[in-house]
Amino acid sequence: MSRMTSNLLDEAIGLDDSTSLSPLVGRLLLVEDCVETSGAFVLHHLLKRAFSSPHSSNAVIFIAFSQSFVHYDRVLRKLGCNLAAQRDSHRFFFLDMLTVGCSDRSGKETGEGVLVGLYCKIQRAVSALIQENKRHVTIVIDDIPLLEVAANGSSNHVLDFLHYCHTLTSEIGCSIIALSHEDVYLDIERPLILQMEYLADVLIKVGPLATGIAKDVHGQLTVLNKPVGGLQENLRNRVHNFQFYIKENGTEFFYSGSRA
Repeated sequence: MSRMTSNLLDEAIGLDDSTSLSPLVGRLLLVEDCVETSGAFVLHHLLKRAFSSPHSSNAVIFIAFSQSFVHYDRVLRKLGCNLAAQRDSHRFFFLDMLTVGCSDRSGKETGEGVLVGLYCKIQRAVSALIQENKRHVTIVIDDIPLLEVAANGSSNHVLDFLHYCHTLTSEIGCSIIALSHEDVYLDIERPLILQMEYLADVLIKVGPLATGIAKDVHGQLTVLNKPVGGLQENLRNRVHNFQFYIKENGTEFFYSGSRA
């Protein structure tokens, strides 16, 4: 698969750095969206980037609470990426969590047990990929609030799970990409999202235009890179603001007022 042309989002998080195996190695990237403006397109874009890399040793473990494999495969095919082929070549592991809690009618499996079992699956998948000489593994969680639902509403269990996953970034060099919904926690105490923001090396906020609905602009992005070692000097602790327009076969990113 040929390399993708870089754009404002790639440049903001360092994915245009062709000298690195992956600029996200050992980092946690958190995407926050809202009801008015979904951030799922960012996950789709980063998935395609992972498989468009010239490094065939990249692999993805995708933890799906929000949508099925068929959904993601259909979306990525429109973007020019075949997830089924990536799965068959052992570069894509899909963990379907949509029915979690539904199979055990007795209710014996606790939320903690669900997350412990999920983490064991992730560990096994990471170990298998390392044995296959996959040098960089990205773990994607498509819906943090639904992860909390799977834990029977226990933020503490989710935080424990996320901390265990976070250890994989330092111990093995995995990357973590997670999507959360900021407005889910607006009217309540939100230790989960605050802790996620604290752990995140890159924070991407997706929201509507401050000026209201526009026909040719779907929303705006704010990207913050925290000052961590190894990051390009021009990205450290810098805030990037730009807008986006979602098309069927991709997303355009541009600065305010620059789109013809």
